[in-house]
Amino acid sequence: KGATREQAKASAMMEGFERYSAERQDIDGERTFVDTYNNIKNERNVLDPKDLLLPKNYGNENVENSRLEWIEAEDIISEETVYVPSNAVFHPYIPTREVNPSPIAIFKGNTNGLASGNIIEESVLHGIFEVVERDAWSIFELTKRNKKEINQENIDNEIINELLDKFHSQGIDIKLMDITADLKITTIAASADDTVLKDPALLSLGVGTHLDPEVAAIRALTEVAQSRATQIHGTREDTINADFMRKSGYEHMKRMNKHYFEKEEDTINLSDIEDKSSHSIKKDIETSIEEVQKVGFNQILYTDLTREEIGINVARVIIPKAELYSLDEERLGNRALEYDRKARRGLV
Repeated sequence: KGATREQAKASAMMEGFERYSAERQDIDGERTFVDTYNNIKNERNVLDPKDLLLPKNYGNENVENSRLEWIEAEDIISEETVYVPSNAVFHPYIPTREVNPSPIAIFKGNTNGLASGNIIEESVLHGIFEVVERDAWSIFELTKRNKKEINQENIDNEIINELLDKFHSQGIDIKLMDITADLKITTIAASADDTVLKDPALLSLGVGTHLDPEVAAIRALTEVAQSRATQIHGTREDTINADFMRKSGYEHMKRMNKHYFEKEEDTINLSDIEDKSSHSIKKDIETSIEEVQKVGFNQILYTDLTREEIGINVARVIIPKAELYSLDEERLGNRALEYDRKARRGLV
């Protein structure tokens, strides 16, 4: 996805490199090992698997004695090496059969925090943004509270306005929302409603995160365009979901998801949201660390997944305890519930 054809092609290529790099390869056996958390927690700096927000149906009391595969990660806050479950790094994760008994998977794999860049630091920064995006989106999905509609009439950004014009010219209504929660790295959502076709399967959503609110908005808009295209040219799974939505009906699906499509009386200006970005990747990482620490996260971990044969820098970023309910409803932490409690008391 991208604002231009060239950007979209580059984005597609980089995502392909990310997916390839995230697959566990034979050479990865040299940097992984299998053991239980209880066996190694006093000998190595190791992440407690429960900090990855395990599925509700997985007994947390069992994970400490479960045989897991581990791999090195670097903590960019403490600059220490931390061992993390390979399940949180490789995708798709298939437990190795090289040892007996074999390790187990403790949750369904995903690509959250998987990112590429021209240098590894850029990959890490993009990975941080993606984890923060899923955290904010998860909190909104659960609480419906961290949302402010953005006024589109006075946006002073040529790319954003061109994208909006493309949607509007085809009868597609766009709603832009700031869904940033307490972690103040801007997350913006864009919902798309095709008012011509009124096809419930084309009620689409895109989300983007960046220190620069305008970049976050562009990412949200290009992602909602991608969501529509994926639905139109979808896979069998997409078709099954589309059939369900069409049976439910256009108006019913809009009511079910009114927090994304219903217009708000009060709006904010995109220019009112603070731009915390710089022209330095190093400075943007430092700013991101500061914002992450303000909400109580004390680790930002990454594993370098760059593959020598393609030479594209790829990293998998993990922020322990960050919410990812929007990706996996079985994995729910306390942040969203605590945010909801604070919001009810007017504290956020």
